[in-house]
Amino acid sequence: MKIAIASGKGGTGKTTVAVNLALSLGNTQLLDCDVEEPNCNLFLGFDLEKQEDVTTTVPLVDSEKCSLCGKCAEFCQYNAIAKLSDSIMLFPKLCHGCGGCVLVCPEKAITEKKRSIGIIEKGTNEQFNIELLQATLNIGEVMASPVIRQLQTHMDESTLAVIDSPPGTACSFIASVADMDYCMLVTEPTPFGLNDLVLAVDVIRQLDIPFGVIINRHGIGDNKVEEYCRVENIPILMKIPYIREIAVLYSKGIPFVEHMPAWKENFREMYRDICERGSYQC
Repeated sequence: MKIAIASGKGGTGKTTVAVNLALSLGNTQLLDCDVEEPNCNLFLGFDLEKQEDVTTTVPLVDSEKCSLCGKCAEFCQYNAIAKLSDSIMLFPKLCHGCGGCVLVCPEKAITEKKRSIGIIEKGTNEQFNIELLQATLNIGEVMASPVIRQLQTHMDESTLAVIDSPPGTACSFIASVADMDYCMLVTEPTPFGLNDLVLAVDVIRQLDIPFGVIINRHGIGDNKVEEYCRVENIPILMKIPYIREIAVLYSKGIPFVEHMPAWKENFREMYRDICERGSYQC
């Protein structure tokens, strides 16, 4: 089973949920798909080993063959190629690696080369009985989705995978949740939390993925998130209270289930309920 932990905005606590869920269930792969700021390992402290570079292809122009017809620049919808009066200028970080410029070049002057845009790392810990896989987008890169998709090729179909998704509802969010069996949307009971939850719900429904809501910091704000879920017939999977003990543990980088063991059973019960409701093989 593949479960995505997602949110419509940053800072709602989805990494907290992802880490504590994985620790509670054990025998789990935890994939940190928030590739611009992977932080699951701040709470785990695993020794990570590099597995591979994530690469994309960019054009390479042979100036001796190039006739400066400009068809490559006309084709490129991302403005990664520009035709100047005496040369072709490339902007590799704008290139999406579609290969169209190679196909339209009448002189066969364009080939492709690989360029690294990120790395994938892995760490394990027998005490926690989970495997952490994380991807990190190189500084200055703008395309997170290829890195997320490459990270997800490391998923073991025979075990449970918990995916910590990027915040928001943009391309990287969709890349991380699109192939999931279930999605937990983490929100907070505030006007901002509700606004961005509504956006996330719209996307998840378009993707036709079963989902439920976890309310973090329950006790602050108001009850409009709960009212919205009731009207929209969205299951509220869990309410994590806004209490000092959890906040202190979080500030120290300690997963709260390790010091509040009753919460491990809460997470396990939530998982069992999801499995029973959806007839999943769990």
